[in-house]
Amino acid sequence: MRSKRRLRLAALPVGAAAVAILAGCTPTELNGYLPGFQEDGSQATNHTEMVSGLWVNSWIVLLAVGVITWALMLWAMIVYRRRKGQSGLPVQLRYNMPIEIFYTIVPLILVVGFFAFTARDQTILETQYDDPDVSIVAIGKQWAWDFQYNGDDEDGSDAVWTMGVQAVPEANGDVDQAALPTLVLPVDQTVQIELRSRDVIHSFWVIDFLYKKDMYPGRENFWSFTPTREGTYAGKCAELCGEYHSAMLFNVEVVSEQEYEDYLDTLRAAGQTGDITDDYDRNSNLPGTGGDLAGAGSEEG
Repeated sequence: MRSKRRLRLAALPVGAAAVAILAGCTPTELNGYLPGFQEDGSQATNHTEMVSGLWVNSWIVLLAVGVITWALMLWAMIVYRRRKGQSGLPVQLRYNMPIEIFYTIVPLILVVGFFAFTARDQTILETQYDDPDVSIVAIGKQWAWDFQYNGDDEDGSDAVWTMGVQAVPEANGDVDQAALPTLVLPVDQTVQIELRSRDVIHSFWVIDFLYKKDMYPGRENFWSFTPTREGTYAGKCAELCGEYHSAMLFNVEVVSEQEYEDYLDTLRAAGQTGDITDDYDRNSNLPGTGGDLAGAGSEEG
């Protein structure tokens, strides 16, 4: 009883210290130093905090398992070390059912737990909006991006678009950000992006959104989310796609709804209207646009 009382008394200051430490953490620290958060804790999209939560909590569990494992290893090395005057092997411990059940059940619980939380969050991330406020087609190509902002007409006649060129680094390695392809999104509006490729496999990655998704020739992928903070975010291709893969950069501008509408009006005024999704598509013979994937796949990376 006395030992239990001592354990309780020891746990109180430890718990108080843990609470104090966590309370003093900044939002950046609480989110594992991941991008996508500001000092006030605001997230880039409605899903960013969920992704960081899965990442940070997984590391906390894994570090706890690591500390316990290292402590047990150290304990075994000390307790069962060879003492002075001893020779040969120490007494071996065999067929201890409680221990065997423990190191079988605990890893199983961890694996099932990680799977369950990952599957739960992935289901949320992969759920597409039925009627998004904004529908966009993002098209990857060697080595730049095209963006088409769809309208209400199913034939795409009222769509507007921009077609980008690859980044050209200066002698010091800097890139002119104003020359990069730019995807404009309205803040606090539901967005669905259809992801396509004109040639080989690419991957659409907005770094601060903590999510990326592959773009396959002849297959359409979708990504739904809501931008929740205005600002400029860096994007890039995350799949090795050829010689100038590193130059396949783009920006995302999250603006107010009125600024978004004004931007679409400037594209209309410039005559950048209509459906461009099949223009310059090297895989126009693939199923869905096409024929066999072997030709496109052979050009990857």
